[in-house]
Amino acid sequence: MGENDSMSSAFLTILFAVALVLMLGLRLWLISRQIRHVAQHRGAVPPAFVGVVSLSSHQKAADYTIARQRFELLTTAWSAAALVGWTLLGGLDTLNAWMLDTVRPAWGDMAYQLGLLLGVTLIGAALDLPFDLWRTFRIEQRFGFNRMTPGLWLRDLLVSGTVGLVITLPLVAALLWLMASAGSLWWLWAFALLAAFTLLMQVLYPTVIAPLFNKFEPLADTAMVQRVQALMQRCGFKAQGLYVMDGSKRSAHANAYFTGFGASKRVVFFDTLLKRLSPEEIEAVLAHELGHFHHRHVPKRIATVMAVWLFSLALLGWLMGQPAFYVGLGVTPDILAPNHGLALVLLMMVGPVFSFFVTPLTAALSRRHEFEADAYACAQTRAQDLSGALLKLYEDNASTLTPDPIYVRVHYSHPPASERLAALPGH
Repeated sequence: MGENDSMSSAFLTILFAVALVLMLGLRLWLISRQIRHVAQHRGAVPPAFVGVVSLSSHQKAADYTIARQRFELLTTAWSAAALVGWTLLGGLDTLNAWMLDTVRPAWGDMAYQLGLLLGVTLIGAALDLPFDLWRTFRIEQRFGFNRMTPGLWLRDLLVSGTVGLVITLPLVAALLWLMASAGSLWWLWAFALLAAFTLLMQVLYPTVIAPLFNKFEPLADTAMVQRVQALMQRCGFKAQGLYVMDGSKRSAHANAYFTGFGASKRVVFFDTLLKRLSPEEIEAVLAHELGHFHHRHVPKRIATVMAVWLFSLALLGWLMGQPAFYVGLGVTPDILAPNHGLALVLLMMVGPVFSFFVTPLTAALSRRHEFEADAYACAQTRAQDLSGALLKLYEDNASTLTPDPIYVRVHYSHPPASERLAALPGH
């Protein structure tokens, strides 16, 4: 590298280090605030919920939140340390050098790049495995949410890993081919590929992938079917079918959602939700989901994601031609080998450090969408039914009623219970 390149790599190293320290410091500070705030308000049910939520339920939610946040302190620090290990301490450089010396001479450039991406993925997954086990079988188990056996957990791990490889390896291979063959504007073709893949997955996920993990049976309650169909007709929504998912096989948490695209759209209820809520409350929850459909929140979110992808791909197109990009992040590029896969890995690693600082904006937008969907639900069903359903879901999912306000503004994609219920008519 020339003198300017050396200066650029040093600048990038400093920029990355400062951003990482700031991100880590802010995240740990926010988590600590959340723990303190929830602990300080553990002793009494908030006035707005007195007589509605029991003290034992409120304290369980506080304890569950604190346990999860303390665990997040550990995982946040670990993730930052692992990232430094991969980049500035030379972990990725060592793996890349080994791949260049062993895989590339025997199998060629494409195999080398795919091997690098696969190696990083597998090593990262192995390092995260103990944390996933602890989360599932200690924290979720302790609070009565985990329903998985070790055998089911292992099956899910193997199936999800296999499906992930089958889906992503051809996609990444196509992306790498475009990076090497489509000229300086390869990122436009790559964006088109990713956009088409996203739309395809909207069709394939509910019909092909999701059934690999859960059973989906048609909703058998005739009265509930008629109620739901009448609601969807009023709202101008058409779905391929109404299904019940055996969510209780893995967790006691409850939910309902829409999935699919076009003619493949389907409504899915967790079996835990149907057991817990009244028909009127289920209708209100579904009306909330229809509110997202009415306000076109899902297409807006997909468009936002695609805009981020377009920007990221264009940025990658510039960065992968800058030697300072590699050296500044602890990796020595090989001038004889294609560095497209290496550049892609680096951007995937360091991108979240910088994107963290826009998290408050995306969280605020998501909370706004939730308020809009709630308002729509109240126009289609009774506000009391939505309020009752939300209270039961907050209680059953052990969602704290007293989160830290600043933590909420940065991390919460859904409004906290106090704000959400206060916004409903009649509250």
